[in-house]
Amino acid sequence: MKRPVSTISTGPVQHDPGDQRRVVAAIRGEIATGLHAPGSLLPSTRALAAEWGLSRSTVTAAFEQLAAEGYIETRPGARARVAGGLARPEPTPDNMPSPQPAGLSAYGRRLAAASPVPWAPQPCTLDFRYGELAGGDFPTLAWRRALTHAATRRPARLRYGDPRGLPALRTALQGYLWRARGLRCEAEDILVVNGSQQGFDLCTRLLIDPGDRVVIEDPGYVLARQAFLTAGAELAPQPVDREGMRTSALPPARLAFVTPSHQLPLGSILSAPRRLELLAWAARHGAFVIEDDYDAEYRHGVGPVPPLRSLDQAGSVIYLGTVSKTLSPTLRLGYLVLPPALREVFARAKRMIDRHTPELEQAALAELIESGTYERHVRRARRRNGERRAALLKALRERLGERLTIAGTDAGLHVLAWINGLPQSREAELTERAAAVSLGLYGVSGLYDRPDDSERRAGLVLGYAALDEAEIEAGIARLDGLLRQLGA
Repeated sequence: MKRPVSTISTGPVQHDPGDQRRVVAAIRGEIATGLHAPGSLLPSTRALAAEWGLSRSTVTAAFEQLAAEGYIETRPGARARVAGGLARPEPTPDNMPSPQPAGLSAYGRRLAAASPVPWAPQPCTLDFRYGELAGGDFPTLAWRRALTHAATRRPARLRYGDPRGLPALRTALQGYLWRARGLRCEAEDILVVNGSQQGFDLCTRLLIDPGDRVVIEDPGYVLARQAFLTAGAELAPQPVDREGMRTSALPPARLAFVTPSHQLPLGSILSAPRRLELLAWAARHGAFVIEDDYDAEYRHGVGPVPPLRSLDQAGSVIYLGTVSKTLSPTLRLGYLVLPPALREVFARAKRMIDRHTPELEQAALAELIESGTYERHVRRARRRNGERRAALLKALRERLGERLTIAGTDAGLHVLAWINGLPQSREAELTERAAAVSLGLYGVSGLYDRPDDSERRAGLVLGYAALDEAEIEAGIARLDGLLRQLGA
């Protein structure tokens, strides 16, 4: 809420009726919008007078007016409170159409018109939402030590950092990518970003003009799809099967987006022939390929799959990595490995957007990688999530058996469960019934270019990294009961 501003003078600040009205309107608006909840304390008149540059008598008079109107309650010697009987503002229904503000740019209009992102968080006691991690898995002590060490290093000057990222972190990532993923690159190829979404944003800003075609997986990652749509791209969805995205008939395009090591959400791995076919297509059309390696650290019973970029000879592949699935999505730390031709322009764009990613977190991550702590943590997280995966597969097999077809179990932090005998048209009914019994289930349909398909079965993307074995068993038991109710 914009605070009222008084004209500054060199003499004593006098009570002004106009300022009083503005104070009343400001506080009334803050109460009406829920910024100040019923019964909560307001700042003192002295504090507000100092903050707003007004006389205390002006603020006191405003409080008296608000008390007379029933908005606040006052008593001698105590701070004013918001009146307890005021009703909270009603939340906006989720299905209410978004307003279309006048004056938006074409980008803004496309963003305002975009479909809501599926899988909204739900207040469930048993939640199979993908992308969440168990808080107990986070290496709290090691992170605290590394962050404290970074914060206590006292540079001679405090200055803006390198938009490409802290040199120590880029060097550490260079070594890690070679050890963990077999990816050879130079530290100069690496650009540190605020999570994968900023990586998508940079790629769309620099590589796509409105009307350009972008090849995407279908089904696929919704936030990437929306980044391309908002940039004005024309999408060319390509079906995915057990060998990953089909590449035999790709149309000419400016860009392609793939998750080759563990397709989201189907879990397939892009086969070697298709990898080579995709790279040949990119070289033939002068296109770039964004390789999202979002959870490649988690392999279960199979060896690591080399990144697509390790096969790239033409400088076509932009590799995107993140620590959101190994440390925490709250850190917003990711990185792009760029072809040499794109290094400078991406660094300039990063500088324009936010100057640089916060350096304390970068320094802490660099220390974890350099000391070997990060890789030890990844091994522990892989082992722990392997146990959760085994518990989930056991519960699905014993509880549901042939009523489900399970896919995507060899890697990552989720499995896909196709529900045999339940059509896609009833998928939403299942997830709504689940929410009513505090079970968080998330359908796969929203990840398709055509969400409604009468020939498709209902499917669930079951994330398990935030649950323990007992919670997984209880959740699948609850799912079993729901499917029986639906006749599946």
